[in-house]
Amino acid sequence: MKLSHRPMQPEDIPECLEIVANHPVIGQRYGSAIKDLPQAWLRLIQSEAGSTMVAHDGDDPRARICMFGITIIVQDDFLRDLKTPPHFWVGPELTRRIMRGESPALTNEQIRKANSQDGLNLVCWEGCVHPEYETYSEVHRHVMKAFIQDHRGYRWKELISTQSWRPEHLDWILKTGGHLWDPLTGSYKSTLRTDPGEIVGKPHILGVTRDLELKRQGDWKGSWVGALFDYHPPLLGFSRGEKRLLSCALADHTDVHLAEMLGTSLPAVKKMWISIYSRVEDTLPELIRDPTSVDIPASGRGREKRRRLLGYLREHPEEIHTVLRAPRESRTKTMRGHG
Repeated sequence: MKLSHRPMQPEDIPECLEIVANHPVIGQRYGSAIKDLPQAWLRLIQSEAGSTMVAHDGDDPRARICMFGITIIVQDDFLRDLKTPPHFWVGPELTRRIMRGESPALTNEQIRKANSQDGLNLVCWEGCVHPEYETYSEVHRHVMKAFIQDHRGYRWKELISTQSWRPEHLDWILKTGGHLWDPLTGSYKSTLRTDPGEIVGKPHILGVTRDLELKRQGDWKGSWVGALFDYHPPLLGFSRGEKRLLSCALADHTDVHLAEMLGTSLPAVKKMWISIYSRVEDTLPELIRDPTSVDIPASGRGREKRRRLLGYLREHPEEIHTVLRAPRESRTKTMRGHG
């Protein structure tokens, strides 16, 4: 099996909705709210607070979706509501609030402010696997790797996982770094005191905080999700469109494939690369100006420049996974201050 993933597009929504509706557990949780899911997801796709991913069995972006995931950056108030009994199913509640015009999603300005101060709260709205791929461990590993890749680079304060639909999924979440919220003590627990089947049968909260993960790392017991809490302020200040392009380019797609994935033209993609390189040369010229490349043919210099840039971004995901964008003059001053 060869898996690939990309951001969700509006035309993917009907197929993703069908996966949810046909899921024997998750679909029933939504009840009548499922009719509003398409519009709620569409609004989230258009927001900086939302992050989406669809996974395919193969390289063709039009191939059948075997899994999709949706996350949302939320206000502190929503997290308090989530943790206050009686608990609720996250997906249906988010759908209802968004359709009532009471979305708990942060605005762009709120994200910028919180990301530069105390940090952000991330809630996994839904992560749903097509029934035919449920038992494929490589799908779950690919999705976890993609999740970490797509969400590194923010200053996270707390992460809330998807609510489990079966005991095996609950066990997997706990093994990869999650904790179960105990409303009686008002804290996260790493061990279960209740039967897993009983836990997944009613609303529950699985999550981890930055403080919990830092303590675990201090005890030499860092988890798989620990990389998400490693944050450094960005320097380059790419636009949202440039970040989308670069996020997709990290999978080493061709420009033709990138244009198809982003729903734009090939000339538009090439124009965006020119803007990206100009921005990098303004702040980190040594990153793409390789003095040893003078002997490389012109056709190969572009590939080398892209290779060096993407290598840097894999080590510095904050450059493409935050909305913090300083003016050109400020970025130059910031870089000089680091030099």
